[in-house]
Amino acid sequence: MSKMQIVKTLFLKAPPEHVWKFLTEADRMAEWFHRGGNDLAEGGDYVLETNTYGKEGETLCWGHVLEMKKPERLVHTFTHKFIDGAETKCTWTLEAVSGGTILTLVHDGWEKVAQDAFNAAADHDIGWDEHFTRLRRVAN
Repeated sequence: MSKMQIVKTLFLKAPPEHVWKFLTEADRMAEWFHRGGNDLAEGGDYVLETNTYGKEGETLCWGHVLEMKKPERLVHTFTHKFIDGAETKCTWTLEAVSGGTILTLVHDGWEKVAQDAFNAAADHDIGWDEHFTRLRRVAN
């Protein structure tokens, strides 16, 4: 199987220091993605909870923070029950430009998903688009 990766790039009208908060602070992540129990910390684990009505507080996804270089680069693992705990990886790059930040996400490791890796990646590709619509609203 070829290496599958999701690559998304956003142009945000805010400096990297501001965008960084939305990737690492629990309260800010809740505004566009899912609520976390605590802020991300290098070498630490994280758990995000569902924001679906009636299921609030249920663990949705989790992982481990591999690298944090504020405000330029964040790398963490990412998994949840729908991919049977297969550990994928998200690499976030924030590039300062005149007028804002170019934010790039590379989400790879889909070949580790045992059942229907392509559809799992395709579903997450759509999911990231939906979450990024909210991120653009709150981070700009």
